[in-house]
Amino acid sequence: MSTVKVKDVVIGDGIPKVCVPIVAKTKDKIIEETLSLKNINVDMIEWRVDFFEDALDNEKVKAVLKELVPVLNNVPLIFTFRTTKEGGEKAIDTLEYIQLNKAVIDTGLVDIIDIEAFTGDNFVKEVIRYAHAAGVKVIASNHDFEKTPSKEEIISRLKKMQVMGADIPKIAVMPKSKLDVLELLEATVIMSEEYADRPIVTMAMSGLGVVSRLTGEVFGSAITFGTLNKASAPGQIGAEALFDLLQMLHKNIN
Repeated sequence: MSTVKVKDVVIGDGIPKVCVPIVAKTKDKIIEETLSLKNINVDMIEWRVDFFEDALDNEKVKAVLKELVPVLNNVPLIFTFRTTKEGGEKAIDTLEYIQLNKAVIDTGLVDIIDIEAFTGDNFVKEVIRYAHAAGVKVIASNHDFEKTPSKEEIISRLKKMQVMGADIPKIAVMPKSKLDVLELLEATVIMSEEYADRPIVTMAMSGLGVVSRLTGEVFGSAITFGTLNKASAPGQIGAEALFDLLQMLHKNIN
């Protein structure tokens, strides 16, 4: 399996990379939250732009990026507008969603964009090609807040993202039982060992699924998400505790 290198971070090698979402509503708070991460072990930062009060104004989004990037201290930045249909904060027209992602790619300020894989195959492929032409990596994502699909369906969705050209396929599911968590973990192992030729990211959400956020090194998930203040998805734990737990597990695994 190949790895994905973004700045100094190699995704898909060793310990899962810790990503912290920034979920503030105003430009000043976004910068303030980012600055507060300077003394925390973080591999990547995700700006969840759907939390931003002016997320539907492309010019204001770009203005935030211009102030945000200089304070990142070379930490890779993921740009994500999570739509309401996949658990995000704001609804957005599909064409506006595509235009926003393209406008952000054009700035040259982001390292990775997250595109929702079921936006429409042609739209997704178009954005992936556009991003790659600009040297930007792509996470194709899918979030199921209702259930945990069968392992066959989870694998099928991840394989589709890979075929469409995403650098990192990602899926998050909602477990209703302990067996659902095992279904997600089994799918992760099978995908990573039998089908994936690039890093994948998987997680079971909610408190029930926390174990899936800790055991990526064993089961095959390359990125895990931890909180600073407010979680961007159910089941996220504090970034500092997450980093320490991953280190402890790594020492015992190896």
